[in-house]
Amino acid sequence: MCGIVGYVGSGAPSARPEGVVMAGLARLEYRGYDSAGLAVVTEDPTHVDMAKKAGKLVNLGKELAEHPLRPGTAAIGHTRWATHGAPTDANAHPHLAADGRIAIIHNGIIENYSPLRAELRSEGVRFLSDTDTEVVGHMLAREVLAGHDLVHAMRLVAARLEGAFTLLAVDSHEPRVVVGARRNSPLVVGLGEGENFLGSDVVAFIEHTRTALELGQDEVVEITPDGVSVSDYAGNPIEREPYRIDWDSEAAQKGGFSTFMDKEIHDQPTAVADTLRGRIDEHGKLKLDEGLIADSVLNSIDKIVVIACGTAAYAGLVARYAIEHWTRIPVEVELAHEFRYRDPVVNVRTLVVALSQSGETMDTIMALRHAQQQGAPVIAIVNAQGSTIARESDAVLYTRAGPEIAVASTKAFLAQITAAYLLGIYLAELRGNKFPDEIRTLLAQLDEMPGKIQRVLDSAEPVRELARSLVDEGSVLFLGRHVGYPVALEGALKLKEIAYIHAEGFAAGELKHGPIALIDEGQPVFIILPSPRGRESLHSKVISNVQEVRARGARTFVIAEEGDTEAAEHAEQVFYVPASPVLMSPLLTVVPLQIFAHELASAKGLDVDQPRNLAKSVTVE
Repeated sequence: MCGIVGYVGSGAPSARPEGVVMAGLARLEYRGYDSAGLAVVTEDPTHVDMAKKAGKLVNLGKELAEHPLRPGTAAIGHTRWATHGAPTDANAHPHLAADGRIAIIHNGIIENYSPLRAELRSEGVRFLSDTDTEVVGHMLAREVLAGHDLVHAMRLVAARLEGAFTLLAVDSHEPRVVVGARRNSPLVVGLGEGENFLGSDVVAFIEHTRTALELGQDEVVEITPDGVSVSDYAGNPIEREPYRIDWDSEAAQKGGFSTFMDKEIHDQPTAVADTLRGRIDEHGKLKLDEGLIADSVLNSIDKIVVIACGTAAYAGLVARYAIEHWTRIPVEVELAHEFRYRDPVVNVRTLVVALSQSGETMDTIMALRHAQQQGAPVIAIVNAQGSTIARESDAVLYTRAGPEIAVASTKAFLAQITAAYLLGIYLAELRGNKFPDEIRTLLAQLDEMPGKIQRVLDSAEPVRELARSLVDEGSVLFLGRHVGYPVALEGALKLKEIAYIHAEGFAAGELKHGPIALIDEGQPVFIILPSPRGRESLHSKVISNVQEVRARGARTFVIAEEGDTEAAEHAEQVFYVPASPVLMSPLLTVVPLQIFAHELASAKGLDVDQPRNLAKSVTVE
């Protein structure tokens, strides 16, 4: 949620601070927001220059064109997703204090803002917004007016705050300083030459530097043109190692596609291939990216719990089938926001796997911490280097999918399944559930998937045509069995997220237990048809489900394996995917559903990349 950018540079005041911040905010639009603003620090010690507007960033651009800000040496900018207070000009960030000397921006929620606001009001402070953020600005103002510099003031104030926050502040008396603090919300430093950057995501500054430094929990950072200093709230210095961002600014551009989502759907062969690349060492062992969980610990595991939200949870549901089959360890998939509130049975023999694209999903972070308090080892499967979940887990497996800009996740889903499969294969070999030749076969099958995904993408025009023909439909249903069931759930979620129409995914076997009542004349139903190959194929059972809904007037659209000659006899239209092992098939069968959702939403004229009411990374509980 929200986007934050900070910049400070050397030299005379110029338009660069404003330009860097505005460009950074544009690259962070994918996170979801309803207002935007920025503050520029000039060499005028009386106040900072500020502009902010409700609505999209284009509104702020028009405001700046009509009322230009002065050249500056530093700037901070923000895109807001409303929590406290409606999305209005007054509630947009930045907020000013000390008669305009201090400017503050904030991601997250200050949970104890009410008593702090009452305290400030008793001192005569007048508030101009309904936000919790303005409280922090006035608390900073109180400290700097008492004689503290901005970084000291930030330490004192942050120590009193409760909740989740990333804060950036500037002071007109310190024209070449930007100060930040974080707790339970991401903040990354970009290291430049003669200039430095801050962002809620490296995307904010990737155009200018690929060297970054991640802030830890309850830390304060001060950036100047010449350096970066990090400390805890008590002022103790902290050393942090920079890291290299392994993709460039081009990866965060549309690259000729109409939307980021379309680009990211087409990125999926590369995302899966990169997630697989270089994972096996010379001894045939899986290499984790960070951290270590001893083999003796993994050998003692008697249960695996996957914690995740949204699309990541559906990736976990897919992975459950494979991991249980390969390792014979029971796997539970838990919605992270429910996990710790039901008193889960977790202990030192439970392996917890935290799935998150951003690595900053607050529900998953809190579930992870609860699991660790019970003694459980945690492996993170995340896409973002240096993220909170990556840092706090015992070991990390990065998905290497590159930046995912569209709010609705696509390539992260496939990359998470792939990484989870690698983990399952590793455990199967370690525990002796699979022989070396079986492990080699599984890895070879995975290696074939990027090419097969590309074949699905290359033959997707009939799916797009269907989507355009269904643009006026108000409801679409999805059915699947076994690994096809979570694919049906994900297909429905994609349609809900970006097309705003009713969509539901069901286990096909549940159809006669209630959902069949939804079927009436003309109802579109997608069915993920299992392969007809294999001893325990569910193909005939799902064919029966297709017949059941067709008999009641449904229009049936089937995703089937190439060579399945029976599929066309029972469907209005069939979309074929390459033959693959059953457990690998979700990497293929979900792709037509992603394309369908994208094309239908586009045909409706909707903002595919930034759907209403949603944000890319949910950093509050």
